[in-house]
Amino acid sequence: MTLSDNVQTAQVCLPTRDLSADLAFFTDTLGFRLDTIFPADDPTVATLSGHGLRLRLERGSSVGPGVLRLLCREPNVVAGDQRELTAPNGTRVYLVDAEAPLVTPRTAHAFVVRHLTDNTPWVIGRAGMSYRDLIPGRLGGSIIASHIRIPDAGPVPDMVHFHTVGFQLIFCYQGWVRLVYEDQGRPFILGAGDCVIQPPQIRHRVLEASENLQVVEIGVPAEHITTVDHAMVLPNGILNPDRDFGGQRFCRSEVKDAVWSPWRIVGFEARDTGIADATRGMASVQVARPLGALGPLAHAVTRHTSDILFTFVLAGSVTLRGEGQGAHGLSEGDAFVIPPDLKTMLSDASPDLQLLEVSLPAAFETRPATDTL
Repeated sequence: MTLSDNVQTAQVCLPTRDLSADLAFFTDTLGFRLDTIFPADDPTVATLSGHGLRLRLERGSSVGPGVLRLLCREPNVVAGDQRELTAPNGTRVYLVDAEAPLVTPRTAHAFVVRHLTDNTPWVIGRAGMSYRDLIPGRLGGSIIASHIRIPDAGPVPDMVHFHTVGFQLIFCYQGWVRLVYEDQGRPFILGAGDCVIQPPQIRHRVLEASENLQVVEIGVPAEHITTVDHAMVLPNGILNPDRDFGGQRFCRSEVKDAVWSPWRIVGFEARDTGIADATRGMASVQVARPLGALGPLAHAVTRHTSDILFTFVLAGSVTLRGEGQGAHGLSEGDAFVIPPDLKTMLSDASPDLQLLEVSLPAAFETRPATDTL
């Protein structure tokens, strides 16, 4: 007999001193249903059910009063404008939105440089993966950028899930990972240099990883909810690449299909990933590299108008100079953020330099600055 077959139900135990008063509160005010009550002559225990919960009210219980959160379509319908109630037994009840709107905080602009050698701690996160934070402070909560690694090859203990998010990028930095997505056909391999965006609410699952898999993950806003979907099985036998997920399409970009063209900074070329089109201009993702040795004209000082401009060094080395920020030697695994209108310059690029650049929004201007740094 399995545990799920053996356990028939579960109850949350709450104390009560006045069972009649608490029954009235939980049934009349909160809409729970009375299931059992005993003994009949002087009841001390009652069980109730509703809203996906089973409660046990017990007189003389030594447990604390507890806290309940009721997720409501319209919280104000329950008790007027009150969002916090207190039961006679002291249980606090919070009435919250079942589907709270996704809020992206206003960007707290900052010049940020994060070196791989900074000894930033790797934190064990979801599904046993290790995370390194690439943007301390997360620009006021507007974005999170993570360097993620799975050191051991083999199956990943992941479940079908989705994210309540505005924008999310997965860029395979080293190794490979096998993924599967809702309505996108059979599982596929995402190799080094490939990337996908995970549109809002798309169900997906990480199936298998190579040894020393490393990815860069971008999420907007920084704090967003991951929800496990226990019902969906992937693959789901559907291929619909044009399906709309919250105003975005699933997009997979493979390095083997790269088309290179002049980048926004003189002396570089870039490959576009198609993500600007898939997100309807919300974000762009490009990989840039130098066009041979950078001449004097390529060492131009520029400024940009993007709200968020994040860059990760995929390979090679380069020097970043910023107005009032000094010079920063960057190498593989380093990351930086350039705020709008700050004068910056890239120089001393190695021939093998490759930069992953993520911009929100997709369309912005890069303007030359007349002076030097």
